[in-house]
Amino acid sequence: MLKAYLIKRVLMAIPTLFILLTIIFLIMRVLPGNPVAAIVGTKAPPEVIQSVTRRLGLDQPYHIQYINYLSNLLRGDFGRSMIWGRRPVIDEIMDHFPATLELSISAFIVSILIGIITGTEASRRFRSKLDQVFRFYGIVTYSLFIPWFGIMLQLIFSVYLKLLPVGGRIDPFMEPQRITGLYLLDSILTLNIPSFFNALSHLVLPSITLGVYISGVFTRTVRSNMLEVLRRDFITAARARGIPENIVVYRHALKNAFIPILTMMGLQFALLLAGAVLTETTFSWPGMGTFLLERIMYRDYTTVQGTVVFIALLIVSISLLVDVMYAYLDPRIRFR
Repeated sequence: MLKAYLIKRVLMAIPTLFILLTIIFLIMRVLPGNPVAAIVGTKAPPEVIQSVTRRLGLDQPYHIQYINYLSNLLRGDFGRSMIWGRRPVIDEIMDHFPATLELSISAFIVSILIGIITGTEASRRFRSKLDQVFRFYGIVTYSLFIPWFGIMLQLIFSVYLKLLPVGGRIDPFMEPQRITGLYLLDSILTLNIPSFFNALSHLVLPSITLGVYISGVFTRTVRSNMLEVLRRDFITAARARGIPENIVVYRHALKNAFIPILTMMGLQFALLLAGAVLTETTFSWPGMGTFLLERIMYRDYTTVQGTVVFIALLIVSISLLVDVMYAYLDPRIRFR
C-alpha cells in the first residue's frame, strides 16, 4: 500500500510542475523589458538587435519557444543564460544554492528550537499568562516584516554593539576551500578554524531573522497538538504513576504529538528554501533569492525559468518525502 501511495503522490506532482512552469513561461514574456536590450543596449543598431534576437531564439513564436523549452527540460537541460556568456543555468544555480541551503538549515534549526520550546511550554501552562504570551508571540512573529526586523538586528548588533557583521556571507579572502559549497561544513572538513568562525558570525543575524519569523508557525502547531495529547488517558496514567512532569511532557506527550508537527516541519523547510528572498536581500546574502531577483530584473528568461523549476522540484521532493514519512509513521494516512 505504501508503494501505491507513493506512486499516487508522484503522479499528482507532475501536473503541478507543468502548470507552474507554464505560468512562469508566460509571465516572463508578458512583463515589460527584453533580454536583448540588456545584452546590446537600447541604442544598438537594428541589425545587431535582430541578430541577437535570432541567436537567442526569441524570434520564434511563443508556442515554438515553449515546446523547445519543455523538450529541453525533459532531457534534464535547464538551458543557458541569455545574459552572462551563455553559461549553463544549472551551473549558476549550483553556485548560489549552497548559500541558500546553509541559511535555510540554520534558520530552520533556530525556528525548531524556539517553536518546540514555546509551543510545549504554552500547552503545559494552558490559559496561564505564559500561554497568552507565547500565543501572542506566535501571531506577532508570523506578521513580522522581514526587512524591518533584519535592519533592527543590524542596528543593534552590528552598528551599536559592533558584535556581528552587517551583511555578506564571509569576509574577503576568508573563503574555505570549496568542497560542498557550505562554508561552515567546508571549514570543518579543511580544518580552517578562522573561516569557520568568520562564516558563523555572518550567519547569525540572517538565521535569527528568518528563524524567528518561521518559529511562530511551530509555536502554534506544537501548542495545538500538545493540548490534544495532554488530555489523553495515557498521559493521565503517567502522571498518576508519579512520573516527573518534564518526562511526561517532553518524552511521552511530545513524542505522540510529533507526527503532524513533522509534516509542518517538512513543508516549512521547503518554503524556507524558496522564500528566503527578503532575508537574503536585507543581508546581501549571495543565495538563490538575490540571484533570482537579479535575473528577473535583466529579463533572463531561461535562467529565471530554470531557477523556478529547480526550486519547485525541491519543494515537491521535500513534500513527497514528508508524505512518505507521514504514511510510514501513521499507516492510516495511506487509505485516505
